[in-house]
Parts: sequence; C-alpha cells; structure tokens
Amino acid sequence: MIEIKSLTKTFNRGKLTALDRVSCSILSNKIVGFIGPDGAGKTTLLRIVAGIMTPDSGDIVIDGKTLEFRENSRNSAGLSLDELHKMTSYMPQKFGLYEDLSIIENLELYAKIRQLSKQEKTEAFERVLEMTKLGPFKNRLAGNLSGGMKQKLGLSCSLLQKPKILILDEPSVGVDPISRQDLIAMVNSMLDDQTTVLWSTAYLDEAEILDHVILLNDGKVIFEGCPKKAMKEVDGRVFAFRNISENRRFFSAELLKQNGIIDSVIQGQSVRFIVNGEGKIDEITAYATNSFGVSHAPAKTKPTFEDACIDILGGLKEKESPVAEYFNGTEFGGSENVVEAFSLTKRFGSFTAVDNVSFSVKRGKILGLLGPNGSGKSTTFRMLCGLLSQDSGSAKIAGIDISEMGSDAKMNLGYMAQKFSLYPVLSVRQNLEFFSGAYRLVGQKKKDAVNYMLDVFHLKHLENVNTALLSLGFKQRLALACSIMHKPQVLFLDEPTSGVDPITRKEFWLHINSMVQHGISIVVTTHFMDEAENCDEISLIYKGKVRATGTPDDLKKLCTNYAEPTLEQAFISIVKRTDDEMNL
Repeated sequence: MIEIKSLTKTFNRGKLTALDRVSCSILSNKIVGFIGPDGAGKTTLLRIVAGIMTPDSGDIVIDGKTLEFRENSRNSAGLSLDELHKMTSYMPQKFGLYEDLSIIENLELYAKIRQLSKQEKTEAFERVLEMTKLGPFKNRLAGNLSGGMKQKLGLSCSLLQKPKILILDEPSVGVDPISRQDLIAMVNSMLDDQTTVLWSTAYLDEAEILDHVILLNDGKVIFEGCPKKAMKEVDGRVFAFRNISENRRFFSAELLKQNGIIDSVIQGQSVRFIVNGEGKIDEITAYATNSFGVSHAPAKTKPTFEDACIDILGGLKEKESPVAEYFNGTEFGGSENVVEAFSLTKRFGSFTAVDNVSFSVKRGKILGLLGPNGSGKSTTFRMLCGLLSQDSGSAKIAGIDISEMGSDAKMNLGYMAQKFSLYPVLSVRQNLEFFSGAYRLVGQKKKDAVNYMLDVFHLKHLENVNTALLSLGFKQRLALACSIMHKPQVLFLDEPTSGVDPITRKEFWLHINSMVQHGISIVVTTHFMDEAENCDEISLIYKGKVRATGTPDDLKKLCTNYAEPTLEQAFISIVKRTDDEMNL
C-alpha cells in the first residue's frame, strides 16, 4: 500500500535529524506497528505519511502513486495532498477534541469537516457510538471523560468516514488494559473494510500480535518484519529464576548488574533475564546462590517481543540509577506508616469520585494504585497532596494530617502529575531552577541540585530547549527530576511512564527502586501491569472504591480463570467481577 523511499527530515536548520534516509514498506489491509524509543522519529514519519509535514528529501508512493507535497506540482500521475487527505484519517498523540463540546457535538463537528451527508452522518454516528459504547454518554462534555473514553471518542472521529489509510499515533497512551482491548478490537474490525492501519505504540504486547512491525531508533529503521522473526534471534537467551519468594525487586536489580545480562524483570514469583552472547549461566547461577541463597539454576523461558526489542536496541545502557547518590546521607524519622488514608471520600456534585478509600504505605515501600481510567486514582492523589480537599475521611503524610499540612509539611512530599505539569514556555534549566526555588533550595545547594538533575536524567544537552519541544520521554524525565529535588520522603507518581518506550520505562524504575532503597515511600499509578509487579502492595480501585488489596501475587489468586494468571488478567477479572456484582 505504501512504499517509503530514503525519507529524510531535519529540524533546527538541519542540526537535528529526525529521519535519516528511512525506507520501509507498509502492507495493504494490515495493521503495521511503528515502535522505538522516544525521539526515534515515529511521529515525524507518521505526520509525513499523513501529508501534514513535508520531508527534506525522499519519496512516498501510495497505492502506486508518488505523493506530491507541493500542491502546484505538474505531475499528473502523482497523488495530490488533497487526494491523500480524502483517503486518510489521522489520530495524533494529542487528539484535537474540543473539551467544552459534548461527545455528540464533537462528532457533529468532524462530520461537517468530512462533509458527510445527512444519511452518511446518521449511519456513521450509529456505528461508532455502538462500537465504542459511548452512546449513553453522548451528551457528556469531552473534558469530563476518562482517558479511555477520550481515546475512544478520538478514534470515533477518525472513523466517521471509513478511510483507506488509518494512521494512529499511540492511541492507547494512558489507557487502562480493558480500554486497550476495546481499542484494539475497534481497529481490528477495520480490516474487513480493506483499511491499511499504521499504529504507533509504546506497548510491545500490542505490537507482538501484528503481522509486521517497523522498529526505529535515532531516525533509522533497525528492524522490519514479523515480530516472530525478531523473537527467534533471542530464543535460548531468556531465562528465569523461579519461586523467588523474597526480595524479588532487589534481586532483579542486582542481577541486572552482572556481566552478560542486558535486562532483568520481575514476572510473578520469577525473575526473568536476558543474556547476550557473553552471559555465562554457571557464573550467574553461582552469583544467585552465593548472594541470595537461590538453590536452583535458572530455566530457559519463552521470549517475548519486548525481549527481542531490548536485545536489538542493545539492552539497558544504565544498570544502576545515579539518583541513589543524591539521597546519600538523607535520613527520615517518624512512624513506620508514612502514608495513611482513612475512608477518604470526594464528591463532585452528585458524582462520588472517591468512596471510603483506605490504605497505608510503610517506609521504603511501594504502593500501586491500579484501576481503569476514571476510577478515582488521580483524585485520591490530589487529596493526599493537599491540592484537593476531601468531603469526609482523613489522611496523614509523615504523621501530619493533610488538612493541617502547611508549607513546611509539604516539603515531605513530591508529586509528579498525570498530565505534564511543568511550564512549556520555560527551558529545561529554567523549570529546574523554578521548582528548586519553590522547594526552598537556595544558593549553592540550589545550583548543585539543578546541575545534578541535568546530569542524572541526561538533560544537559537540552538545558536551553523549551520544554514544549521535548519528546514525551524527556518531558517525563524532567517532571521526575523536578519532583525529587528537595529529597522528599514520600513520592506520588501518577502514571509516570505513560506513553514512553520500554527502555525509558525500565530506566524510570531503576530510579524508583533506588530511591526505595534509601527509605523513600512511593505511591504510584500505572496502566503497565508488568510495572505493577514492582509494587510491594496493590490497591485496585474501581468505581471510586477499593475492590481488592494485597501483593501482586494476592491479586492473581483472585483470578481463577487461568492456571497461572498474569497481573493484567487478574486486573481485568476483578473489574469484570465487580461489574457483574453491580449488574452493569
């Protein structure tokens, strides 16, 4: 369907190369996945294919016709931009929904843009509202929708007119596992209508089921083909230590530092790892035995597409977080329970967003707040951070009631918001300087903190760049840096890795786990269930209430539909069981 030939695109007067002579093929009537680290060039490539950005050089051939980027081109055999736009639907990362309009008003607007007839509009609305199950909410403002519902509405607007080419730039960013399944099912249904889909994603389990994937890095294609082809290259190099009952998080972190190991993750009661050609299993087994008392050798295990991608990208560049050094010598006193919530409740009019939520977090532990979009997790965060008052119930941070927290007490906590909350018109350095001042750092202490964060989070080369121009991965790094400059003893992370690539996510968790080793308590929300395996305890919130609580293994025991359920399967099972009990 699409041939991309030696496509090159630069920015900043040629100083930044986004695409470097990229060539690849996009198959007809297939979902083709685009994956790669942040800044790899995925979004730039999709924008050029969509005809909303012009390349410096190279060609795109669509259905046998060369795309003419200049509207006054005299090549009658070419494909004009107007013709391209008529056959294409494009859903960008930040879809252009109008939040002050309702669902039906947004659909009306995009139907008018697409110049649909009255009958076409009626049929399209009926089809997309049924497919997305948004019909009962069609009069709700887009700004009041959950993340998953917004993505469904965005996709609906793209599908009002059935396109020949559907371009989706990370449509499942920030979406819970159930909504992700719904989005994938919606896109799969398009294949019956002879639609070619270009799907950029940060979820490699999504990419693993596709027929064809294109892996970009530093503006170049470094792999193209079937995911199974990539997985064969790492077959026989993925192992797991089974039945690690204690200190799995620390064991995984220390295992990663060993020679020949390029990745290490927790998976249930196992710790999986990938070795390169130099990894010697006998030496790794001896290390595990001598240092952690593991009494058995690791077993070979089936590789995933994420394993293959990590291998192709060369594994983790950093195996130990330098953030730990920043907290050296920092001591925290007080009670063992650093965060305590007692029957927290918050209502917005007649809607109860958080309903009698209770939990506690011990010093140096990680609590994961899981739940579908709109379940009340972010509202809970905002109450605990003193940004939103509760209607009833109470909570304590470091022994101080949140209703009595003054500015001094707030220095105990750091908060990284779900939506990027830094100042886009300020540079990276200016943001760091502003937040260090807000956290009362002055003089040499402030200067040292800013410089340290620039180095630790690899932001030095971007220090004078406006934050709005950063890729999502670098924005998230900067947000985390700003939230820990004052060395808080409690850190609230609201979907800190949403939309970033697997290697950047793993780097984030190296930082998180290193801070936990220094006694910092973490409360985190995430839609990546593999990340939630790092949590000491999980509270699964749905419809504003805690529906399950316990370790990741405890939650899996509640899922009886599978012999060895994953945490994602347990998540979906608990939510669906709650719906059944509520007759939803």
